[in-house]
Amino acid sequence: MAGYLTTHVLDTARGCPAEGLRIVLYEITGETRRKLADMETNSDGRTNSPILPQEDFKTGSYELVFFAGDYLRATQQAAEDPLFLDQVPIRFGMSDGAAHYHVPLLLSPYGYSTYRGS
Repeated sequence: MAGYLTTHVLDTARGCPAEGLRIVLYEITGETRRKLADMETNSDGRTNSPILPQEDFKTGSYELVFFAGDYLRATQQAAEDPLFLDQVPIRFGMSDGAAHYHVPLLLSPYGYSTYRGS
């Protein structure tokens, strides 16, 4: 069984999933970023399918970019420009070709956290 990558976003300030937040996935090779996926979260704060499905999975370095500023503006949580958080990049590695990797984002207007989920 091949690995795959999922993600989700929780709005910790409002206490709910972050619906409608754009996420872009890049593969990182040296100094080069190659765009692999561009998705938006659903009502559960998740993408409708794995952001990197089994058929496209390979080990390596990746970056998820969460467009937090657009989401915060849309939910009337944004302060004046420039926002404290706008785009949130998370760069990570996947070394197990058969594993499910899950990279969630816990988001508020002034902070965020992430971890390797299950």
